[in-house]
Amino acid sequence: MNTQRRSFCNFLQVNNILCGVNEPDGKVVLGKLLELLKRHFPELDMDYTRNEIASREALFPTMIAPHLAVPHARIPGLKEVLVAIACIPDGCDFGGATAAKVMILLLTPVDNPNLHIQLLSALAAEFAEERVTEKISRCASAQDLLNHFSCGLSAIPDYLKAADLMEKFPELLQETDSILDAVRKFAVSRIEELPVIDNTGDLRGILSLADLLKYSLPEHLLWLEDLSPIYELQPFSDMLKTADETKVADIMREEFVMAQVDDPAVKLAKIFLQSNLSQLLIVDKEGKVAGMVSLKNFSAKLFWD
Repeated sequence: MNTQRRSFCNFLQVNNILCGVNEPDGKVVLGKLLELLKRHFPELDMDYTRNEIASREALFPTMIAPHLAVPHARIPGLKEVLVAIACIPDGCDFGGATAAKVMILLLTPVDNPNLHIQLLSALAAEFAEERVTEKISRCASAQDLLNHFSCGLSAIPDYLKAADLMEKFPELLQETDSILDAVRKFAVSRIEELPVIDNTGDLRGILSLADLLKYSLPEHLLWLEDLSPIYELQPFSDMLKTADETKVADIMREEFVMAQVDDPAVKLAKIFLQSNLSQLLIVDKEGKVAGMVSLKNFSAKLFWD
């Protein structure tokens, strides 16, 4: 494995940086960045690249942090990463909830998903605090921006980890929550499985929609050929009558599959295939809930994002 540590500044060139951009239309700013790359890389197919960026914008948000837009694409035949940056002090409209004050155009070789996702992950982490984006947006010169990235952005690891692919759970279950509480949290989160924690935040178990169904439907009914006596869903009605009395701790699973934040992405792929999961729980070094990786998003990031 390559032991040389890379950082984002390794992919920056002073002549691909625009400072003090005064343009309210984000599409125009993107066009300026594309023209900048085309000027220094004449072989870049502008129409194809623009279409690829637009395709990704339709599926994935390019505003990956407050006031930070990262339009990106994977380009066949590209031999190196191409990056262009615009600093827009007054911001521009790029379809996000906040104005884009920094726009980073990121083009990577189509056959290097590892580097592509690592760069996006590193940028999201670097710009997590709004003050950083504000500072970068007001850089007076390209050299000022290069100086920031040379000492500010951490090294990019050589391989993808679970932490680079995971998302935060929109909801967590408490072991003291009632089944009715759980039903409401599932309805709000729109995901199939939620971790259960205690009042100190320690992981206690996991509960899925399938677990709720199993709890509602007595096991012997699963063996019945004739289900006509329960066409009116009586077992589920009975469960809901006491849903505010039964606790999550009473029906949660204490044995489940999980991965660590530092586990390589290839290990996650193995777990998905061996365990036939659609969602994988990720924990930190202390064993607390860090997030989740869904099979759908895992595949999308590898093959498309």
